Amino acid sequence: MRAYGKIKVARDGAIERVTLFNPERRNAIGPQMTNELLHALADAAEDPAARVVVITGEGKAFCAGGDFAQMTGSASDADALPHKGDYVDLMLAMTRFEKPIVARVNGPAMGGGLGIVAASHFAIAQSDAKLGTPEVDVGLFPFMIAAVLARVVPRRALVEMMLRGQKLDAESAQKIGIVTRVVSPENLDAEINALCTDLAERSPTALRLGLRAFAAQSDLALEDALPMLRTALGECLGTEDAREGLTAFLQKRKPSWTGR
Repeated sequence: MRAYGKIKVARDGAIERVTLFNPERRNAIGPQMTNELLHALADAAEDPAARVVVITGEGKAFCAGGDFAQMTGSASDADALPHKGDYVDLMLAMTRFEKPIVARVNGPAMGGGLGIVAASHFAIAQSDAKLGTPEVDVGLFPFMIAAVLARVVPRRALVEMMLRGQKLDAESAQKIGIVTRVVSPENLDAEINALCTDLAERSPTALRLGLRAFAAQSDLALEDALPMLRTALGECLGTEDAREGLTAFLQKRKPSWTGR
């Protein structure tokens, strides 16, 4: 296990649990945490036993946003790990990640923390969580997270959110697409575990190839996306998992995935 300082990483069966750990600053994200997240994601990507990644925050906050105290620093200032990248690299790594990422939104998710929520494949929020873009209140703008938010939030709702520094309740965030589901605080872990268990039972090959193709088509025009997806389907049909899944369907039994 790597020596992390701003995150915690733990394995729970097929679930890799990553906890943002900067409790004195409500898990605000800076260069060190960003760099550590990139290492944790790279490790999870290489580990076949890790089928789903859950990202959450320590204590009662998910992530309060950018750690202003570190804004002028770099990951090497306090990080013993090799420098892997910055926040832009983190957003790219998450949106291109080939295993499901679930954001467990256990409290406020602001600014950079909201970017992590938006870049995840699923976001399950407890009902009292607040999600927002307050950067304009201190003379800044949510520049980098605008790109990932624009992929899940309608244009007019996003523009108002960013220009007015809105902090939405979980239900409102769900209505505009930031959050997948809202549950009571006492049901948050049960909902997360049920989702992760379901995902872990799926073919890792199908999920990997599917997420790869889904991320790629997002940047393509329709006339380019469809032929690419046709090729991706052909690749998937040639895998052991696809053959096993189709055979199991015909034999009316549960498939046994190999991940190949």
